[in-house]
Formats: sequence, structure tokens, C-alpha cells
Amino acid sequence: MSAKERDRLKVLHEVKKRHITQKQAAAELGLSVRWVRKLLLRLRAGGDAGLRHGLRGRRSNRKTSETVKQRAVELYRQKKQAKLWHDYGPTLAAEELAEQYGITISRETLRQWLIEAKLWRARRARVERAHVWRARRARYGELVQWDTSEHDWLEGRGEKLYLIAMIDDATSRLTAGFVGHDSTEENLRQLGCYVKQHGRPVSVYTDKASLFQIAPRASHHRDAPEQQLSQIGRALQELNIEWIAAHSPQAKGRIERAFQTAQDRRVKGLRQVGAKDLPTANAYLQQVFGPLWNRRFRREPQLAGDAHRAVRPETNLDSVLSIRQSRTVGQDHTVRWEGVIYRIERKQIQAAMRGARVQLERRLDGSTWMHWRKRVLALELCPAPSRRRVEPPVLQRRATAMRSAKEKARARQRFLDARRRWRENYNHLPHRPLWQAIRDSPSRAEVT
Repeated sequence: MSAKERDRLKVLHEVKKRHITQKQAAAELGLSVRWVRKLLLRLRAGGDAGLRHGLRGRRSNRKTSETVKQRAVELYRQKKQAKLWHDYGPTLAAEELAEQYGITISRETLRQWLIEAKLWRARRARVERAHVWRARRARYGELVQWDTSEHDWLEGRGEKLYLIAMIDDATSRLTAGFVGHDSTEENLRQLGCYVKQHGRPVSVYTDKASLFQIAPRASHHRDAPEQQLSQIGRALQELNIEWIAAHSPQAKGRIERAFQTAQDRRVKGLRQVGAKDLPTANAYLQQVFGPLWNRRFRREPQLAGDAHRAVRPETNLDSVLSIRQSRTVGQDHTVRWEGVIYRIERKQIQAAMRGARVQLERRLDGSTWMHWRKRVLALELCPAPSRRRVEPPVLQRRATAMRSAKEKARARQRFLDARRRWRENYNHLPHRPLWQAIRDSPSRAEVT
């Protein structure tokens, strides 16, 4: 008998002893007078045990049948032994059983069955550090969290991939894509896809990676603006999107938890479809996992309406989402960037261009443009001048006649005699400078 039933029994005994009335007992127990009268009849008929619930100790009418339990546990065991569900938890396994086999059970029920069958080990959740949760933004499009996840998405079946994701803070709506490398160009391309699909959000929330902020240049640098921004920071400023930096991974926990879910579920989905390259992974992401995420984890915002703003008609999105650098126009109306020479079209050339400081722009489609004053000019790739290789001259020795041994001996003797006479003359001229003695020496003339 439970504590609540014991308390009822005590009050009902007081009623039987006529210490209190049925109306007073009903007020004390929070029941109606009619129900107190019915409990007294049960007490008289069955004694104290009559107050126990009639279904206690009996099988529940809503309990899942034993056949379904055995089938679900056996399917999980077979999938686990086949290395298909070897890393599936109860939550994902329950969803797969409902989708593939029509067995609809809760994750907690399946977890208890797996623990009973020794296929799952209960773990105690440990909280290392508690963080106060920040409330969601009220409207869709007010804040978008943006980050990149580096993970072995293909499990060694192909090249290394990175996942660039943007998740709305109010609704948890996900927009993501796989890329080959985490670069400024790929992040700008992801931003362009988001803006084209949904519009311009009010603000974005990222970490402090070098893609979003740069080390400030010295104030005396000629290209140092008042507000020093990265390429992505400049694009956000031109689109009038506020950039907010997170001081810790926990601050942008919504997208971090989304990455944890993706690293668990998306890896298994890519394994099932046999993805081995970037196009297949992106096709699975856009056709299967993306709609599944937005259907399973998306929630309604606190306030109705959409805070996204449309791109202004005068905004050239291709120009905004580009890489820009400062360069100087040469005397031949060319500019150099990363070892490549570009030239201005002849019909676009104007006075005062030579020596001017301009902004070069490389768009995501590979084209290069130049910002000069208020004009945007297309640049042409200047073919590199062909350099003729000059062969070094081959020095040929002067042909000399072969001398006999006697001639070589006479030449050697002449050399020794000339050197001896030079030494004798030098010894006879002790007071003269050495250079005069050499100049006036007859032996020197003989040697030459």
C-alpha cells in the first residue's frame, strides 16, 4: 500500500468512528463526498486491502506484446553483429525500427529491452561544467550560428571532407554543405547559398577564427583602413549583417550540438548509401538528411514572422562575395596579383590610371575585376612574354701544334734562364723601388 493510500485509510477510519463527517473527510482528502462514500463501501467489503488500486499487480493493457519485444531485440542483435548498427544508440535504433520495419516503440522502452538483453550498457551522465543556457531568439532570421566541422565523414572511403553549416537560432533550421577544404572562398559560397535561399539575416554568430577576424595592421600601413576586416567581415558589412563573435564553444552550443548529432547520424547514413566522394555526400545531405533534420528537430519560433531581408536590387552579390586586394597599376596599364599579370582593356583605359592604387576583385567564378574610383572594370589575363633561352658561348681553345720533347726542354731552359737573370738584376738595384726594377728589368722584356 502506498503512502497516499495509508493517509486515506487513516481518514476513513476516523469517519467510521464518527469523529469526522464524510464532508469533512472529502475536504481533507481533496475528493468529492460521493467518492468518499464509495471508498467507505470498499473498506467495509474488502477491509484495508479494498483501498488498493484494482489494476495493481496486473499486466497493463497498453504494454507492448512479447512478440514485438523479441523481434525488436533480435533485429538489433543481427544488425549489430553484421556491423551495420554496431554504433547505434537506442534513440537512432528506435527511429530506424519504426521507419524500416514498422516497429513503433519509444527510445526508453527499447533502451530497457537492450539493457535486459545485455546489448546496451547503462551510463551515468556526468556534467563536468554547467553553463547557463541562453534563450533562443524570438523570430526566424534574427540570429544564425555559423561554423565548420572537421570529421572523418566518409570513414576512410574517400577524400577528407569538411561540413560548413548555418543553423537558425530561433527555429533550428539547418542549411549545410560538404566542401573539400575550409577556406574563405567556400565559406563565402555557403553564405551566398544561404542568402539566395532565405535572405539576409539580422546577425551571424561565429567563433574567432582567422576567416572572420584578422590581426590588425600597423596604422602607418598604406592599406590599413579605419576598420580592419577580413574578406568575410567585409562581405557581411556590405550586406548589412551584424557579426557577433563567440568567446567559447559553449556560447554557440546550438550548432555544436548539431555537429554532434550529425557526426553520429550523418556518418551512418553516408555509410548506408556507400558515399565515397563529395558529390554523393552532398546529394545525400540535400535530399535525405537535410529534410529529415528540419522535419525532426525544427521548432516553431516564439514570435511569428520572418526577420530575413531581401537583397537590395543595386547589390551585386557576386561582387560582394569575392576576394579583394590592393594593388598599383603599372606604367603599361597592367596589375600583378599572385604572380599573374592582368591588363586593362584598351577601351577602358583613362588618364590618371598609371600609378593609381586600386582594388582587385577575384570572384567565386574565377573572373577578375578592378575597382577604380567608382567604376568596376573587367581585367584580361595578360599572356606571359616568351623568354628565349640564350645558350652560353662555348669557348674553344686555340689549336696549337704538338711540340716535341726537345722543344719543350729548350722552352723550359729559356724560362729558367730568364728568371735567373731577373733575380740577378734585382739584387744589383737595392735602392730602387720594386716596381721600377720590374719595369726596367731586361729579363722581363725577354720573358714577355
